[in-house]
Amino acid sequence: IFTVVKVDGASMQPTLQHNDRLIVWRLGYKPDNGDIIVLHQEGKLPYIKRIIAVEGQTVDINFVTHKVYVDGVELEENYIKEPTMRSGDVKFPVTVDEGCVFVLGDNRNDSRDSRFSDVGMVKEEDVLGKTILRFFPFSEIKTY
Repeated sequence: IFTVVKVDGASMQPTLQHNDRLIVWRLGYKPDNGDIIVLHQEGKLPYIKRIIAVEGQTVDINFVTHKVYVDGVELEENYIKEPTMRSGDVKFPVTVDEGCVFVLGDNRNDSRDSRFSDVGMVKEEDVLGKTILRFFPFSEIKTY
């Protein structure tokens, strides 16, 4: 039904911090834009990212203005650490493949995510679930 995950690294700052503990909902989860998810791609350790777009949506990132667009609409990203300046080897705009999601870390300039072909589009079957609660540290308990 759910699993407990420990955050490892800084790619989701400021939303999540290294060593935070999360409860991740698994049962019947269907990926949706904005969800903070845990992924597990074959041969890699599980990691945490935010869904920016789902299958059929088009993502464009302007690395000059530092803006992210989904289907031509600029995202209001009050959760990111700093403007998106770091590009990867994926060319934009890109349309999300069927059965996949496009993910980015909230710490865009210190995140390996769908901007890089070694991560790329993430298959929905590789999504373990959605973060629903940060329960540790106790002073930072929060639902998502």
